[in-house]
Amino acid sequence: MPFEKSEYSVTNTAPQTKTEPSLDSLIDLVDADMKRVNQVIIDNMHSEVALIPQLATHLVAAGGKRMRPMLTLASAQLCGYGDGPDAVDLAACVEFIHTATLLHDDVVDESLLRRGQASANALFGNEASVLVGDFLFARAFVVMVKTGSLRVLDILAQASAVIAEGEVLQLSTANDMGTSEESYLEVITAKTAALFGAASQIGAVIANRSPEDEEALRLYGIYLGTAFQLIDDVLDYSAHQATLGKTVGDDFRDGKVTLPVIISYAKGDADEKAFWRRCMEDQDFKDGDLDRAQELIRKYNALDASMDRAREFGQMAIETLTCFEDGPIKDAMIEAVEFCISRPY
Repeated sequence: MPFEKSEYSVTNTAPQTKTEPSLDSLIDLVDADMKRVNQVIIDNMHSEVALIPQLATHLVAAGGKRMRPMLTLASAQLCGYGDGPDAVDLAACVEFIHTATLLHDDVVDESLLRRGQASANALFGNEASVLVGDFLFARAFVVMVKTGSLRVLDILAQASAVIAEGEVLQLSTANDMGTSEESYLEVITAKTAALFGAASQIGAVIANRSPEDEEALRLYGIYLGTAFQLIDDVLDYSAHQATLGKTVGDDFRDGKVTLPVIISYAKGDADEKAFWRRCMEDQDFKDGDLDRAQELIRKYNALDASMDRAREFGQMAIETLTCFEDGPIKDAMIEAVEFCISRPY
């Protein structure tokens, strides 16, 4: 889908009394339901095959912000959904789908760390990780069917398909320095933002809100997810490993052509372009290449430019909420956007 740049800056929307946006308000507002979500997850990880709950428990213990299920709960609250079980069950479904994609991602990327701990594939092997990922996908749809909503089933099934397409598309753009910003955004919209969008949209569906409200929340999630991934890609070239939760430079070593690289390559001279092609396309690495990549990215202010792009998407996310009634949950969803784009780099 096309994206238009916003003339505003997210930083203009932050309350003047706050210096550090956080997820605390959102976490507090959905805390009771998130406890129920965690119980649904635990209840549906049982299997007579011992490795399945063992590996799944490792993933749950690894933590994470649980942004996607929180968005389902928050969107349902924003739309006036009551105390029924559907929001909790669907938030658990969203987390199952997300966790399954993480398992598959780490196998494809040969990642050794996830959220600062050993990845599941590093501990249990690729075969087990892929198959337990499949198990979690199946569990998601088992729980989903309990809601009886074909509309919800369609949204989450479509999102799951789009995520898989995004992974394949990323493989086709990897190691290709001809990748454009448009192609890059297409990848992260499918790979990351699609589930953010679906997680937010289904909150409106179960509350029986209008198609316009559904679309507003879908776009909120899409724009937030895009900003979130842009920041992740910035952190890969800037953060300390403890902050990032994975090995710094993983994207560089994997030949993933992300926005900081696209910007640096476009502005580089012939020698610098040759460097990027050697590393990203030929996967021919030498000592000090990551340092040089970071140096070139700094030289052309590619991190700042990528951050500016993330802020544009963040502002668009905030603007989608204007049609909803003001209140604590709306404020928390706005602050969640500000938090995502204020992560240190």
